[in-house]
Amino acid sequence: MKRRDFFKSAAAVGLASVINTDSFAATSNANGMAVQSDVDMVAVMGGEPAAMLTRAIKEFGGINKYVKKGYKVVIKPNIGWDKSPELAANTNPDLVGALVKMCKNAGASEVLVFDHTCQDWKKCYTNSGIEKAVTDAGGKMVPGNDESMYVEVDFPRAVSLKKNKIHKSLQECDVWFNVPVLKHHGGAKNSISMKNLMGIAWDRKFFHQNDLHQCIADISTFHKKPALNIVDAYRIMKTNGPQGKSGNDVVLLKSLIVSPDFVAADTAAMKMFAQVRPTEISDVRYIGLAEKLKVGTQNLDKLNVKKIKL
Repeated sequence: MKRRDFFKSAAAVGLASVINTDSFAATSNANGMAVQSDVDMVAVMGGEPAAMLTRAIKEFGGINKYVKKGYKVVIKPNIGWDKSPELAANTNPDLVGALVKMCKNAGASEVLVFDHTCQDWKKCYTNSGIEKAVTDAGGKMVPGNDESMYVEVDFPRAVSLKKNKIHKSLQECDVWFNVPVLKHHGGAKNSISMKNLMGIAWDRKFFHQNDLHQCIADISTFHKKPALNIVDAYRIMKTNGPQGKSGNDVVLLKSLIVSPDFVAADTAAMKMFAQVRPTEISDVRYIGLAEKLKVGTQNLDKLNVKKIKL
């Protein structure tokens, strides 16, 4: 099979395994008439990042459902690595830029974007392409590598991570969006929406020293949840994560998964990833641990899901 044909096949099989229906589930009202209930998840494939985002947000009722005039908005992508967009170590800059523009058009007073990066934050912001995409769209990059920008928060439902310092912007904003990239990760097995929350915390060492998976589940209990988890699966890193080594680690899926439910989003993304690189969801322990903490559900069959092919 040619490489480009493998990409197309992987994308088609991946979404087919995630979604079992092409339409919204219906419920009945008091008069017994079928009514269309709200969507819990949208999966889009076959388009460019901005087009897929536009369609997904439309299915959720439009960006104005989440962003009101004058709102202070925060977007948290993965910008952890000093890598170019083609290597899929970070969130796709076109996706981030499109979301910033969407929020600004909805009347947001400001849109802030940050990450607590693993490498030099200035190089990560620049070489990921995210800084330019954000500023071009009217947003603002803010540092995430200064402890003074973090304030301690308690996690009363947590098992291991009872407290940590969380970036001030999240505590002060009106609404925020979690925008991870789907990729392989050596320690966590996969990095998706809940793993992306390590970038909102100051003390990352605690995670690695006290059961990484449990701590990822614990931080997902943060009381101020994102309006949506927008999982970038345009390009995914199938091997050598979280940084990757070359383009050989990357597969083009041209897909997007969106849900307010951390656990559901990561479950769906894992099902997609497993079509490219066989991986047991049980190996990504933080997903099941988060479900035990009542963060969300792995049972996608009970959710109202919309599948879209552009």
